[in-house]
Amino acid sequence: MQDIVVWHERGGWSVDEIASEYDLSLADVYAALAYYFSNRERIDRSIEESRAFVEEMKEEMSSTGTERLGEERR
Repeated sequence: MQDIVVWHERGGWSVDEIASEYDLSLADVYAALAYYFSNRERIDRSIEESRAFVEEMKEEMSSTGTERLGEERR
């Protein structure tokens, strides 16, 4: 459901585009968006927490990968 919200609200995809790209019915897409609009604050917070977690993991993996490369070269 969060994917549909991101595609529609932040990516600018139309309901038709989402439905056809991911083989969903229009009713499914509209239901997901209706749920989002009824619970917007909670879902936006969850999306932001997920985004922050991904960024944190990228940074952690990047610094860990650099250290490992440096250790292997010695």
